[in-house]
Amino acid sequence: MCEYFRNKNIVLYNDNCLNRKLFNQEFIDLIVTSPPYNVGIEYNSNDDTITYGDYLEFSRQWLENCYEWSNDQARLCLNIPLDKNKGGSNSVGADLTKIAQLCGWKYKSTIIWNEGNISRRTAWGSWKSASAPVVIAPVELIVVLYKGSWKKTKGSLKSDISRDEFMAWTNGVWTFNGESKKRIGHPAPFPKELPYRCIKMFSYEGDIVFDPFAGSGTTLLVAEKINRVGIGVELDSSYCELAKNRITKENGQLLNL
Repeated sequence: MCEYFRNKNIVLYNDNCLNRKLFNQEFIDLIVTSPPYNVGIEYNSNDDTITYGDYLEFSRQWLENCYEWSNDQARLCLNIPLDKNKGGSNSVGADLTKIAQLCGWKYKSTIIWNEGNISRRTAWGSWKSASAPVVIAPVELIVVLYKGSWKKTKGSLKSDISRDEFMAWTNGVWTFNGESKKRIGHPAPFPKELPYRCIKMFSYEGDIVFDPFAGSGTTLLVAEKINRVGIGVELDSSYCELAKNRITKENGQLLNL
């Protein structure tokens, strides 16, 4: 295990979440993550163009590992596509939800994230014809799963979600913009609003929030800001450095290197 840095209540490891031996205990209270989508994004250290069968096996491995590292009553907020048509049509959301269940995760609900990204429209199929039209939904999913029992009776039992936030976010359609790749410097960042809502909805203050695909560090950064412990794993050392610089800038000076 290679610890890349610590910052207050944040720990980032430069390692691979497919490595089952990375952690030897159950410690996770909440996972908020967005794994690679296998749609040809040019990551530094991950092949995003593998066969769909290999992608499903990759998904099984990390979902199984995260299950083993999670406490009883842990939750998983899994940000994935509804579907994809690049390289063939695949029901990604349904397939990964089923794989997660086979790994032991229990299904609770699905949040629809309407990010208003009409740039997804790349092909119409048969224009104005029933011959072969292509339907593309400009939304993503946040699948909510859990381990053990859904009712959370462990931890600080201190929630910090407001009445208005709770009323709004328990509506399963969330509308907010995505994040700029150029601004963050990562090929597939998600906005702070996504982990912010998930962490406040599904964890108590002081809980351990984990991201196995830490990327630019968004989940960890948000977790620390709202009084949780953020632990992440990132395969690529340059993204680890990006996350370190970003967290240092936004959350304060590193305690140790």
